[in-house]
Amino acid sequence: MTDKFDKEPADAQPSAAVSKGASLPPEAIKAIPVRHYGRWVSGVVVLALVALLVNAFATAEKIQWNAVGDYIFDSTVLAGAGRTLLISVLAMIMGVVLGVILAVMRLSKNPVTSWVAWVYIWFFRGTPVYVQLLLWFNLALIFPMLNLGPIYKDEMVDVMTPFMAALLGLGLNEAAYMAEICRAGLMAVDEGQTEASHALGMSQGKTLRRIVIPQAMRVIVPPTGNEFINMLKTSSLVYAVTYNELLRATSTIGSTSYAVMEMLFVACIWYLVMTSVFSVFQYYLERHYARGSTRNLPPTPWQKIKVNMMAFSRERGSSV
Repeated sequence: MTDKFDKEPADAQPSAAVSKGASLPPEAIKAIPVRHYGRWVSGVVVLALVALLVNAFATAEKIQWNAVGDYIFDSTVLAGAGRTLLISVLAMIMGVVLGVILAVMRLSKNPVTSWVAWVYIWFFRGTPVYVQLLLWFNLALIFPMLNLGPIYKDEMVDVMTPFMAALLGLGLNEAAYMAEICRAGLMAVDEGQTEASHALGMSQGKTLRRIVIPQAMRVIVPPTGNEFINMLKTSSLVYAVTYNELLRATSTIGSTSYAVMEMLFVACIWYLVMTSVFSVFQYYLERHYARGSTRNLPPTPWQKIKVNMMAFSRERGSSV
């Protein structure tokens, strides 16, 4: 009995069909991208809300936008921005130096130094920086005289100026946060590094300076940059101790010119400029200390722009 599947038409030419089919190229796959309608709807909604917000500020009758341009480079405003930058840098330097010392004290095997560092961090992290500024500014109520024996003696009112109160209030508070950041960075270094350095004859101090701290910088630098950017904004609280920084300078002009909201916009612009500039510095600093742990460093903003421009030129050349 012959299987019916073995039967072929008389006029069929299987060998020719097979050879012809083998020579045909496969059909190209037509990839149809998935349409995300939700993205378009959410994008339109967000743009509409942003447009309404911009229109509300632009059409506000009580805001004189020309005053923003008139006072943006005013000498009083520039001096206030300079004082903000000065107090932020000095307070951050104080915070970093004291933070490293407190972190080492916290990790010390001496229970006294470890306990003192813990109490310091507990107090300054547990109380608002605004309250600390007021305490330093009114310290003369507790200590009318600053008597350091034969070294220095003066009334506390003359010593605790607005600048000094602002520096101590911001710097000592920042030291408590930097102590925890530095402690986390030091603990992130493998203990084998310390053991190997001791095996080479290095002392504890030299091991800390040359081995542990350089490796801990990769962990310490990113949050330190964030702390400094936060310090630029927190410095506005020294308004309470009558230090003439950016916010106080713009508020003084606003109260005399009746352009209160406009001068607040001026202060916001300068705060955004300063934080943006230091954010770029932070990016390059983090990139520098990531060299030992990352094989391929992230591209810089200029490298990203260069790659995008080259890709655009290639696409344009191929289309022509």
